Amino acid sequence: MANTSDISRGMILKLDGNLYSVVEFGENKTARAAAKVWAKLKGVDNTRTIEKTWNSGDTIFPVRVEKRAFQYLYKDDTGYNFMDNDTFEQISVAENLIDAPQFLKEGQEVAIAMNTETELPVSVELPDKIVMLVTYTEPGLKGDTATRTLKPATVETGATISVPLFVNEGELIRVNTKTGEYVERVKD
Repeated sequence: MANTSDISRGMILKLDGNLYSVVEFGENKTARAAAKVWAKLKGVDNTRTIEKTWNSGDTIFPVRVEKRAFQYLYKDDTGYNFMDNDTFEQISVAENLIDAPQFLKEGQEVAIAMNTETELPVSVELPDKIVMLVTYTEPGLKGDTATRTLKPATVETGATISVPLFVNEGELIRVNTKTGEYVERVKD
C-alpha cells in the first residue's frame, strides 16, 4: 500500500483494473481546501491518456515492475518476439506495448518492464539513441551543411526520418528513439 506522497514519474499504478504509467504529477494547495494531488497517466495496456486527482494522503495501488534485458528476434502473426538474455526464454509482445516499434532491428537489446505479480510484459523500451543504416535518400550536395534544411531518408527498418541534406545512402546515423529525430552521422 502507498499513498499519494509516494507518486513518482514512471511509476505504474492500477486504477479501475487497468495499468497506467505516471507521465507527470503535481500538487495543488489552496488556502481553504485540502491539498489535491494530480497526475497525468498513460495507459499501459491501452493507448489512452487520462488525468486523475486525489486528495492528499489517499491510498494508491502501485504495481511492482522489474526491467529485464531482452533481445529482439523477429515479428510474426503473434507479435514481436523477444528472448530473455538470462534464461533464453522467448516471449511475444503486442505492438502497442513497444515505445518505438519502427526502430526495432533484429538482435537489438531492449529493456522490458515485467509485472512481477503476473510475469506479463508491461512495456518495451528501446535505448535512447540507436545507430541505423540509411537505405534510401536523395543524393546530397557537397558542402551543403550551412543550413538546417532536412530531407526524408529511409533507414534499414523501413522507418522514414528527416535528415540533413549532407547525409547520403549507405551511411550510418544515430537516431533518437524517443522523438524519432536525426542526432548525428556516425563515423566508421
